[in-house]
Amino acid sequence: MSEADGLRQRRPLRPQVVTDDDGQAPEAKDGSSFSGRVFRVTFLMLAVSLTVPLLGAMMLLESPIDPQPLSFKEPPLLLGVLHPNTKLRQAERLFENQLIGPESIAHIGDVMFTGTADGRVVKLENGEIETIARFGSGPCSEVKLLLSSETPIEGKKMSFVNDLTVTQDGRKIYFTDSSSKWQRRDYLLLVMEGTDDGRLLEYDTVTREVKVLLDQLRFPNGVQLSPAEDFVLVAETTMARIRRVYVSGLMKGGADLFVENMPGFPDNIRPSSFGGYWVGMSTIRPNPGFSMLDFLSERPWIKRMIFKLFSQETVMKFVPRYSLVLELSDSGAFRRSLHDPDGLVAAYVSEVHEHDGHLYLGSFRSPFLCRLSLQAV
Repeated sequence: MSEADGLRQRRPLRPQVVTDDDGQAPEAKDGSSFSGRVFRVTFLMLAVSLTVPLLGAMMLLESPIDPQPLSFKEPPLLLGVLHPNTKLRQAERLFENQLIGPESIAHIGDVMFTGTADGRVVKLENGEIETIARFGSGPCSEVKLLLSSETPIEGKKMSFVNDLTVTQDGRKIYFTDSSSKWQRRDYLLLVMEGTDDGRLLEYDTVTREVKVLLDQLRFPNGVQLSPAEDFVLVAETTMARIRRVYVSGLMKGGADLFVENMPGFPDNIRPSSFGGYWVGMSTIRPNPGFSMLDFLSERPWIKRMIFKLFSQETVMKFVPRYSLVLELSDSGAFRRSLHDPDGLVAAYVSEVHEHDGHLYLGSFRSPFLCRLSLQAV
């Protein structure tokens, strides 16, 4: 044996250290893998448990609406006269939590009247509310029936009698029947379906005759006679436009568009002291921005699915509360606009009634009226 070989034999062996990590690594890896599989299986089971009933509902449930595709132009840009502002936030609320949806307003002298969503006509004087008439399923008080909604007009009954305007001599009443299918409580279904069974009608208080002036309208809403009483304006809410129907003069019987492609969905129309018209809107078509109703208009299958799954009240929670008031010139041009972008003060504006230097704002949902000084805006 050589000296070198002897040294190699006498060299101590280097100790080998065995750590816990080395021994447990495969087991930890297997445990992690097992936990991941449990999570994936649990997540998949939850997804299936939610998706299957949802798909079943979509397949089996009937939609309350049968919408057809509608086509809109690109909304007008909110620039210039339409530029957003917060002028409606300067309004004060009147009779808060004492009224339910005071949609439309009228004055006789300094006494104000409004109708409410619970079927009352009330007088508002000296800070007091007095019910002077009541409509609905119960007994009506102080009401004279001029025309029953059960009476067919040219073969159709009236289901959603809406706004009206009266000639100065009181003989002619022009009014809208928004739909022969839907009622007032179904207004969102009417808008979403785009039903074209609305009409503008004329009632003669002397002869008691009723005739249809314009039909196949999509949610005809507010109406207003011109100062000369030669034409009637009617807001066609679903189509974001205002139609004009001539009722006297050389153009009697004719009709045309007074304003089209509006920045929102018009409700009631009322005269302005500047010779034009005030129009209330509770929902706008933002541009720039996203308009849900414009998006859905060409996608009726989405509308059907939405109303299979959700109620009107639920859907309304997703509609932006943007209130807009427009003043139109006598030719239909945009003269000025008043906004409340989030509906913080004036919400769901349905009508703008001008009286004694103030604008009174009606609402079809809010529990109050608003009053805004014209000098402030």
